Amino acid sequence: MNITELIRAFILGVVEGITEWLPISSTGHMILVNSFIKNKESFTSNELFIYVIQFGAILAVVTMFFRKLNPFTPSKTAEEKKNTWDMWFKVLVASLPAAVIGLLLDPVMEKFESPFLIAAMLIIYGILFISIENKNKMIKTDDMKEMTYKTALLIGIFQVLSIIPGTSRSGATILGAIILGCSRTVAAEFSFFLAIPVMVGVSGLKIISNIGLLNPENVIILLTGMAVAYIVSIISIKMLMNFVRKHDFKCFGIYRIILGIIVIIYFAVI
Repeated sequence: MNITELIRAFILGVVEGITEWLPISSTGHMILVNSFIKNKESFTSNELFIYVIQFGAILAVVTMFFRKLNPFTPSKTAEEKKNTWDMWFKVLVASLPAAVIGLLLDPVMEKFESPFLIAAMLIIYGILFISIENKNKMIKTDDMKEMTYKTALLIGIFQVLSIIPGTSRSGATILGAIILGCSRTVAAEFSFFLAIPVMVGVSGLKIISNIGLLNPENVIILLTGMAVAYIVSIISIKMLMNFVRKHDFKCFGIYRIILGIIVIIYFAVI
């Protein structure tokens, strides 16, 4: 067993668990961390590892929101079960744009993995978060059951923007939801739930296209990264949900801008 690869899997699992749910781009951070640690030819730098490790983060969402996500929970009333099914239909509607565009662009996705493009997206969306949070917005949707299918579809269209590394899937969907009048709590939760079909689909696609890499050693390395991402994700989600109840997202915008500038300077001089 390659101990160095296990260490990399642990590090990248921590990065995934922290950044997947914060609007700061998990894939962008994974690509940048691999560049910083000179990890270019190993299994942990492969797209299979970078994308499938996200499945560990998804399991954290399912664990934490199991009752809310499960329409068969015995303790739920008939109305609550109906609202749960309705929420799932909205998630599926919102998933359609990314599913269609993602399948079309998957063969050329590696061409988007430039550090300077990631830096540009970090800065651009950082500015957008700050500018949008500075505006006085009327909250139209303060509960998931109040969200319309039109709003769900539009959030799904925002999610398509996250195909470009550095944008952030959660960042694009949360930003879109806020623009459309959702509260920060609804925006964050819907972003979490929307990640389930999208990331399961992406993980499945990467496994099928890279099945030859799944030897016993690489499977152990992948499971290590997923397990770490799962544990760290639970902590990150709890912290984010507590944070958005009292604060806005401007601090994430500032972080994105600072990181984007650092990335540009770093890759300009190496």
